[in-house]
Amino acid sequence: MTATPDMHSATSTQTTLEERFCHCPYATAQSLISGKWAVLILFYLEEGPLRFNELLRKMPKMTHATLSAQLKSLEDYGLVRRTQYESIPPKVEYTLTEIGRQFHPVIEAMATFGNQYIAYRKETDAEK
Repeated sequence: MTATPDMHSATSTQTTLEERFCHCPYATAQSLISGKWAVLILFYLEEGPLRFNELLRKMPKMTHATLSAQLKSLEDYGLVRRTQYESIPPKVEYTLTEIGRQFHPVIEAMATFGNQYIAYRKETDAEK
C-alpha cells in the first residue's frame, strides 16, 4: 500500500482522536460513527425521512435520551438534517444531508464484511 499524505497524518504526533479530527481520514471517520447506534441510524435514514418515534421503533433497545443524543451528534457533524414543521402537533423529521448520503458505500462495505464475519463465525463455531 502506498502512503498518501492523508495516511501520514494518521501516524503524526497528534495523539488524541480530537486532535486528529479533520486531519486524519481514519480518525475523522471513526469520530463521525463512534456512537453505538450511529451506523444504524444512518442506515435507516437512507430509506428516506423519518420522524423521531419511527426511528425509535426501529431500534427498540435504544432509549429516548440515547437516540436524541445520537441524532444531535450526527446533526452537529452535518450528516443528518433535522427539519421542524410548524404544525399542531409539532412534526420533526430527520434526513440525511448530501454528505450523509455519501456514507452509503461505507454502509454497504460494512454489510458485506458483517455477512462475511457472520459466516466465518458460524463455520468456526460449528468446528468446535
